Amino acid sequence: MKVVPVPVRDDNYAYLLIDDATNKAAAVDPYDVPKVAAAAATHGVEIVAGITTHHHYDHSGGNKEFSKKYPNAPIYGGSDKIPALTKLVKDKDIFSIGENIHVKCLATPCHTQDSICYYATDTVEKDRPGGAFTGDTLFIAGCGRFFEGVGSEMVAALEYLGSLPDDTVVYNGHEYTAGSLAFGKHVDPTNPGLARLADIVKVNKITTGLTTIGDEKDWNVFMRLGSEPVKKATGASADTLKSAIMDSLREQKNNFRGTIRPML
Repeated sequence: MKVVPVPVRDDNYAYLLIDDATNKAAAVDPYDVPKVAAAAATHGVEIVAGITTHHHYDHSGGNKEFSKKYPNAPIYGGSDKIPALTKLVKDKDIFSIGENIHVKCLATPCHTQDSICYYATDTVEKDRPGGAFTGDTLFIAGCGRFFEGVGSEMVAALEYLGSLPDDTVVYNGHEYTAGSLAFGKHVDPTNPGLARLADIVKVNKITTGLTTIGDEKDWNVFMRLGSEPVKKATGASADTLKSAIMDSLREQKNNFRGTIRPML
């Protein structure tokens, strides 16, 4: 199994999820079809499927063009709001790419109600870590805005992703890591995990694919709602609900002015 990030728009990511055994690939959120096709040609792979994390235009906006260029490739997604959808998937559904790639669908409604994260593993190279395509649900050191949901749903979504193996590689929807890092340091300035992340950001323009679910548990304030720094930042007491802490933390992130660009 190989994953190739394909930067599109200003800060979005599409991906090629490649089955090495067959040189067949799925394109994840192929907003810019020519760029994705060029990446497939560079790597010598055949695109056989499209995978959509949610219906927002910057992720699904290339689907109609994709379906014309690859008419035999199914397009997977979580609702009929997704353009050119041919394979509706729900929580715990499973499909395959090529011979060896196993993809499990994880419903994570909040950013949108049709947000699906996709956990991909290699059924032959079982020692190879899996990868999670998290769209705009989980960012490196951050999470998406609650456009169609509430804090309790994001709590559930991030706990669901947190149940994946710690070595699962995170492939998120945007290059927002520097901004998320700034907010994380604002909330939890002495966290050694964030110091590690700062080193990653310093030397890598593209940070997706360089970190894991285990890392997120160490440094992502939205996955550390019970930590003392997060409770202090949100004024939480011992009996404050996680959903209330999440709502407060996300509102602070929405208004935070230390980021490089606003985070969706």
